[in-house]
Amino acid sequence: MENEVEILKEGKYIYGIIRQTGPIEFGNIGIGKRADLVYGINFNDISAIVSNSPVIQYEARRVNMTTHEKVLEEVMKQFTVLPVRFSTISEHSDDSGILKILEKDYKKFDDLLTKMDGKKELGLKILAQETAIYANIIEKYDEIRSLRGKLINLPPDKTHYQRMKIGEMVAEALKKEVENYKNTILDVLKPFADDVKINDNYGELMILNAAFLIKSITEPDFDKAVIELDEKYGQFMTFKYVGTLPPYNFVNLIINTKEL
Repeated sequence: MENEVEILKEGKYIYGIIRQTGPIEFGNIGIGKRADLVYGINFNDISAIVSNSPVIQYEARRVNMTTHEKVLEEVMKQFTVLPVRFSTISEHSDDSGILKILEKDYKKFDDLLTKMDGKKELGLKILAQETAIYANIIEKYDEIRSLRGKLINLPPDKTHYQRMKIGEMVAEALKKEVENYKNTILDVLKPFADDVKINDNYGELMILNAAFLIKSITEPDFDKAVIELDEKYGQFMTFKYVGTLPPYNFVNLIINTKEL
């Protein structure tokens, strides 16, 4: 019976912080199977966006992560939002726990909201197309092209060492080309951004994995620059451009609800 009470304990799931005075609701889009109402709890001129939730640790599965993100995207249609870390839950069933958080960290939230006002995150991933980029390397690097030409009609078992050598040269050339393209692309895009976060690449063919913090007024210029880069390099790169995201890469609010 004790375990059952613990499982059913109710709290408030926190999605983010916005600048807002007075009540606000976003519909029944909350995390979990219940799809609770998402609404604001207000302190002074800021509000925490929450929904009722059991006090549990939500698994970082796609369905839960997607719901969390969709709530923030819905809020972003009207407000600048400071995203709170996934599965942050106040263990108070009423508003008191959230109000304590807002009062305690008011200055931090206020400063961040001012800093992020009118800004959004745009994501850009650029991946080299394997066949095209290798063909480009063969064409560009005389030594590789020459050595490859000498071996092309010789039996593989007689040229094992030389072919390994070509493989090493191509890998080194690819590394160099990826770095050069990355720097060239960043030089074009950085002037339009307030901040840039370079994330780790996955795989040797990834040229860039970055998030850009952009003012809404400069977004059209940034869009235009990405389109022009795609037109210039699209024959051997794939551009994946994702717009209007909460600033996950520039704000990561970790709220310790256990202290309250």
